Amino acid sequence: MNKVNPGNIGEEPRERSVQCASPSGLHRMAYREWGDPQNPKVLVCVHGLTRNSLDFERLAQSLSTHYRVIAPDVVGRGESDCLIDPMGYNTFTYAADMITLVAKLGVEQVDWLGTSMGGLIGMMLAGQPKSPIRRMILNDVGPTLSLEALKRIVGYVGEPYEFADVAAARRYVRLIFTPFALQTESDWDALIDSTLKPTASGGMRFNYDRNINKPLQQALLGQDINLWPIYDRIQCPTLLIRGGLSDLLSVETAAEMCRRGPKATLKVVENVGHAPMFMSADQIALVRDFLELA
Repeated sequence: MNKVNPGNIGEEPRERSVQCASPSGLHRMAYREWGDPQNPKVLVCVHGLTRNSLDFERLAQSLSTHYRVIAPDVVGRGESDCLIDPMGYNTFTYAADMITLVAKLGVEQVDWLGTSMGGLIGMMLAGQPKSPIRRMILNDVGPTLSLEALKRIVGYVGEPYEFADVAAARRYVRLIFTPFALQTESDWDALIDSTLKPTASGGMRFNYDRNINKPLQQALLGQDINLWPIYDRIQCPTLLIRGGLSDLLSVETAAEMCRRGPKATLKVVENVGHAPMFMSADQIALVRDFLELA
């Protein structure tokens, strides 16, 4: 097994927020920060559809001696506000929020790690002229997304949403996130704890707005998502990480991403589906190697 510099294991993040705007009004986006707040080297880590910033806690602790690590709760998730109009839950809103966040951080450039939806946001930003993204890691996502995989993911968003029985809630979370293929019980406990939130009645609910999937439900009425024109404009060094069993990022799409646009470097995490979670030393090492950290 790969050995990883332990960094500041156990370091508690600083909890911050930034005010953002959408067509339906203002909202607050929460984020967590590890490392020296004056460090000009910033890594922004953005989670997937139903996840939140705590997904990156172990990775951030490992990198925080080298980077100021920033992990936002995308609006509608974690500690961030919910949108008044659920149709605002789209990549255009998310990308605008991230530009607001980067401006608040006071840096000209950032490195980017995006899992699934976080990678889509990264591609949208990296494909723009004068993008603040210096280098990018795309975690199990590409310019073409399978409708079948999206239907699987959207199918568990918000249904069920609340659980009267805590044990049943924990079992369900473990079931739907089986593709993560976490290696230890402590990994599963950490993931489940960040996924669920207590209710006033003593039960548990998911730690996101159940309406985040409404725009996606409409998107599923169309064709496979095609972001190749955006990907082809990306010029920054790009690492593509694929779960070997992923149903969202196909082998063919990953290979094409190595030939087009930024000509990504591909690394495959065997025996993992959608998506690698950067809790294990070998997965964290992939990030450290790309960022050229000892």
